[in-house]
Amino acid sequence: MPSDSRGPVAKQVPHILPRLTGPTNDPYYWMSNRDDPETIAYLTQENEHCEAWFAPHTELVDVLFNEIKSRVQETDASVPTLKDGWWYTTRTEEGSQYAIHCRGLSRDTATANIILDENALAHGHEYFSLGSFDISPDAHLLAWAADTDGSEHFTMRIRDLRTGIDLDDEITDTSWAGTAWSTDSAYLFYVTYDEQERPSSVWRHKVGTSASDDVRIFEETDERFYVGVDLTRSGAWIVIDADSKTSSECRLISASDCLHEPVVVRPRSENLEYHLEHWGDCFVVLTNDKAVDFRIMQAPENDPGTWTELIAHVVGNRITRVECFATHLVIHEWVNAQPQLKIVLRDYSSMPIDLGQMPHDVDLDSNPEWNTQWLRFSTESMVSPATVWEQNIATGERNMLKRSPTPNIDLGDYETQRYWATSLDGTKVPYDIVRLKNAQPNGTAPAMVYAYGSYEISIPPWFSVARLSLVDRGWTWVLAHPRGGGEMGRNWYLNGRLENKRNTFDDVNAIADAVIDAGWAAAGHIGVRGGSAGGLMVGACINFRPELWNAVVAEVPFVDVVTTMSDPSIPLTVTEWEEWGDPRIEPYATCMLQYSPYDNVTARAYPAIFATGGLNDPRVAYHEPAKWVAKI
Repeated sequence: MPSDSRGPVAKQVPHILPRLTGPTNDPYYWMSNRDDPETIAYLTQENEHCEAWFAPHTELVDVLFNEIKSRVQETDASVPTLKDGWWYTTRTEEGSQYAIHCRGLSRDTATANIILDENALAHGHEYFSLGSFDISPDAHLLAWAADTDGSEHFTMRIRDLRTGIDLDDEITDTSWAGTAWSTDSAYLFYVTYDEQERPSSVWRHKVGTSASDDVRIFEETDERFYVGVDLTRSGAWIVIDADSKTSSECRLISASDCLHEPVVVRPRSENLEYHLEHWGDCFVVLTNDKAVDFRIMQAPENDPGTWTELIAHVVGNRITRVECFATHLVIHEWVNAQPQLKIVLRDYSSMPIDLGQMPHDVDLDSNPEWNTQWLRFSTESMVSPATVWEQNIATGERNMLKRSPTPNIDLGDYETQRYWATSLDGTKVPYDIVRLKNAQPNGTAPAMVYAYGSYEISIPPWFSVARLSLVDRGWTWVLAHPRGGGEMGRNWYLNGRLENKRNTFDDVNAIADAVIDAGWAAAGHIGVRGGSAGGLMVGACINFRPELWNAVVAEVPFVDVVTTMSDPSIPLTVTEWEEWGDPRIEPYATCMLQYSPYDNVTARAYPAIFATGGLNDPRVAYHEPAKWVAKI
């Protein structure tokens, strides 16, 4: 295959795709055949071109690598967590790539006994990812799962923690969508995929038997719905969730009497979402029923489908999660683009966890104990590393348990601040900046804008040692919160999906303009970064405003939107129609064609682009970024 200074030049083979908007020629469609030797040859040449491009920069790469490494304490351990009489912790060792999971009978001995060493499991594999890690109620067994090729197909095993030896039980092709133990530790529930790579079936496995004898207890046949399984925090109920992008349905099984069929809580209906948690003598239900930003209901244990209001809906306060403890609830919500935690007692009085720092992230940490008066939570920001706290529910006393070490960094050198940009339609859009404290808004700094903006996923400010190496060199780093995410409530999401998707790209471009206008970035020296659906954002932004950007990092970008969404035989396409629309019908056919990055590549100057893809990626096929780069 020929090449030039810009990289490999892919061959073009005419291929006509029928579309509602008219037939189109896709000359790089042939790349979707991974069994074609020319496909692999082209991908190999792209990798070689990338390596050759970076080769002259080896010295800088080494400097950055060593600098970042010097700022990370490789030998470290998490705060020990008590569960069923054992103290659990995860530790890392210098020179080892993966975590080591341990436990002990006291806090002081929590690192003494290794129960799972990911480094040993990863040995001999080019790729390793730990999936499920689920201790049985009797604390004797560990269900663990690993993916060794990046396909997200996990092989599940059960380890006897008394001997450290895995049982003969081996369950292949399990999903990431959860596990749950029965009360007596005799049965394990797990999820598998259908042929479209959709988590679709829940199975019951009896410990000590062959996986071929496992019983499928639920199968979801509607391709819009994903299935998950979990155990309530009380340990009393196994919950099976079936969720589409707009609707949900829950089923319950008693964890102590788990051989019965699961019982539906409330039959699914269009645009009704709900999720159950068990609160001792009742269920707590998080739902959008008559509440766009969700409210909290309660239901009798013997009649979980009959709901009465517990906590009212507040417009703009998007409740994302509720966790139940014996004496209280903890609510996680997003308010004005800021995550918050709130404790609710049995008498329904509430206590916000006030941190007083903006912008920041706050979330629950590991809290496996059901009956406890101490709540663990974690915080971080772009200038403050992850910190674990515990707070007494009764007194409000708060203690810092651990702050992630940051050797060779003076955190006082940096500052972060929230700003607002004005999008094309006049909407105010939040974004967060991290920069050197002594930086001046004189319009000379390079900048990088990061965004996602899809699926109502909210991106809180997080700490990154590697990011600070950019900031030290004078960069401004920007975290954008465009519509399509959930940072400002459900309507923020709704105004950035389907036919409103263009708002996401306009918001990010407006943020870049605002950063330049405020003097925090130099015009012509600003980059944009995003992955997966965030890669779609990247591709659309540079098509709409190519002159605005001069650098792009697109990680496994979803860029061939119309072609992928037009083919229901492609894995996960049907489940995505509620997010993007079905281009086989209007108005989505025209709307998607207007922003699909691959379809809108034209002969013009583009910024420098670094794009990645994964040959075994189950979500964004490798050929999407490959075709996009070839066409550009």
